[in-house]
Amino acid sequence: MEQFDLTVSNIMDALQRVKDPEIDSISIVDLGMVEKVTVNDHSICIDLLPTFMGCPALEIIRNNVVNELKRLNDINTIKVQYIYHPPWTTDRVTEKGREKLKEFGIAPPPKQIPKTGEWHVDCPYCDSTYTSLENLFGPTACRSILYCKSCKNPFEAMKPVSTM
Repeated sequence: MEQFDLTVSNIMDALQRVKDPEIDSISIVDLGMVEKVTVNDHSICIDLLPTFMGCPALEIIRNNVVNELKRLNDINTIKVQYIYHPPWTTDRVTEKGREKLKEFGIAPPPKQIPKTGEWHVDCPYCDSTYTSLENLFGPTACRSILYCKSCKNPFEAMKPVSTM
């Protein structure tokens, strides 16, 4: 067990070690899923925002959060709950998270989605803008399949989600 005071900062450090089960290079913190951490005496409450409704990995993420926080010292209660307000949007993904997605071969979502709803992503392998959408539906609800016409690689892109 790790020895230190239970602070929000220490808990956030621990949550950095909880990775997305489908993209194991990015933490739930860098995905922007952590909305609120409350520490009250020896109890912790974590409010998480699901990236997509019905995501099959939510229970795995919850269990991974609990297991990671159990490694900390002097905790009596750990509560992890999913909340839906505010809704998670792709602008919550941190810069570090965007880089981790690219390293994994997934194009990060655009930083801003035009009011038209159209979106474009660059190739995560060669940064070319010469890409095309091959299939809106990828291996998971949050990703699409694209093709880079420059380096000839297929790749996945995280779908943009906005509250517009």
